[in-house]
Amino acid sequence: MELTFNGRHLDIGDALRSHMEDKLTDINEKYFNRAVAATVTLGKESSAFFKAHISMQGGKNLLVQGTAEDTDPYAAFDKAADKVAKQFRRYKTRLRDHHDRMDQTPETEMLKANDYTLASELFEQFSESEPVNDDQQDDDRYVPKEPTIVAELQTSIQTMTPSEAVMRMDLSEECAVMFVNSKTNTLNMVYKRSDGNIGWVDPSEQLSAVAE
Repeated sequence: MELTFNGRHLDIGDALRSHMEDKLTDINEKYFNRAVAATVTLGKESSAFFKAHISMQGGKNLLVQGTAEDTDPYAAFDKAADKVAKQFRRYKTRLRDHHDRMDQTPETEMLKANDYTLASELFEQFSESEPVNDDQQDDDRYVPKEPTIVAELQTSIQTMTPSEAVMRMDLSEECAVMFVNSKTNTLNMVYKRSDGNIGWVDPSEQLSAVAE
């Protein structure tokens, strides 16, 4: 497993680096043993707190992440590592089955897509937008400015079941996951709702109705 350590406003010494290497290696061997890479970002957030973020890559777009803060850098890392270990432990059996199936899926069967990162100024578009023309000065209709693209990556949209998509969203600490539903072969999305529940968008029935 390839390990990368990044310090933000913090010099990661040999003792701390060794501690993190040992813990991540132990987690991988105990719960998964298939992680190909892990990245730790540890930094000083303020005069009192350190923030640790761990990202472990386990094959084809399988990402497990954990973030934590503490007044001690060792404790911040340990808390984040415990979150990662808890996720691996929770999905231990399902991860093996899921990983085996994904590894058997040819790259040609995966839906390719562009993954754009937009600047946060996108959220300020409506307050800064311009009227469409002089005749619409008093209207609420505005033309939003084009968002600034900060980064662009190539990614693959995986074919899986809704429950697998929820698992991957939970493991990665993301707010949403787009996937190809293995049953309907249509694009679906699961997402975390503001009420704490999970939302699932499935257009397959509507598409079937249109086809008929």
